[in-house]
Amino acid sequence: MLRIVLPKGSLEKATLELFEAADLPVNRSSAVDYQATIDDPRIDSVRILRPQEIPSYVAEGLFDIGITGRDWVEETGSVVESLGELKYSKNTAKPIRMVVAVAGDSPAESVADLHDGVRVQTEYVETTKRYFESQGVVADVRLSYGATEAKIPDIADCVVEITETGRALRAAGLKVIATILTSYTEVVANPAAAKDPEKRKAMEQVMTLLNGVLDARGKVLLKLNVSDADKEAVLAILPSMKSPTMSALAGGGFAVESVVEKTTINLVIPALREAGATDLVEMPISKIVP
Repeated sequence: MLRIVLPKGSLEKATLELFEAADLPVNRSSAVDYQATIDDPRIDSVRILRPQEIPSYVAEGLFDIGITGRDWVEETGSVVESLGELKYSKNTAKPIRMVVAVAGDSPAESVADLHDGVRVQTEYVETTKRYFESQGVVADVRLSYGATEAKIPDIADCVVEITETGRALRAAGLKVIATILTSYTEVVANPAAAKDPEKRKAMEQVMTLLNGVLDARGKVLLKLNVSDADKEAVLAILPSMKSPTMSALAGGGFAVESVVEKTTINLVIPALREAGATDLVEMPISKIVP
């Protein structure tokens, strides 16, 4: 039913891991194979291509849905329907930022400080042109084929690059003076395919699985027992998390379950034990579907 295109390159590993966790494992003959399959009745075919190309191909109807970044949707001007953001990127759950960067010793602190005719190198030529025009700066924008940050100061006065943490730009001796856009990984659909009731249903079901995995990341399920006398003290430790569920035990007291952030579990478990909780069990969570 659905023809899916997934990103090759920096997002590839994280995307394949997400589909695996969503019980939609991507099968291919080798790591360099551009064709793949997913053993699911809702999915007819899978291709793995560069994210730069994906918005255009989805807009043209070559694929029903694709995973790419908002940066490439904006750059290509593709008319697609967004099915929603997926909160993951190359290394973290943070979005990427498309930024303007200059040499660390440059006096420029904003784009307004750049002179007309400023030399700009970037992979995002169209987005960069539109941005500088909106800022009233006449820029000489040229396509960079890589190693963009290394082109200051000899080849460029500034660069427009994407960054997840800013570490690579700082290592190159650059400083960020503006953010053009913030981009999460995004699922985009062909508008005509999204209007087809059967395909739309399949798209929404796939999104439920993917989002369920992302919502569960960094969380664990905590199960415990507590007496009636200690119930309020134990529950007082849990309110800042997802609302706990309780059920009465046959021998008295309550069984409590709560979703807890993994980063806080080292503090939460001892505090609950001291408050009177017993039989605490920490369990991994595969998916959370509201």
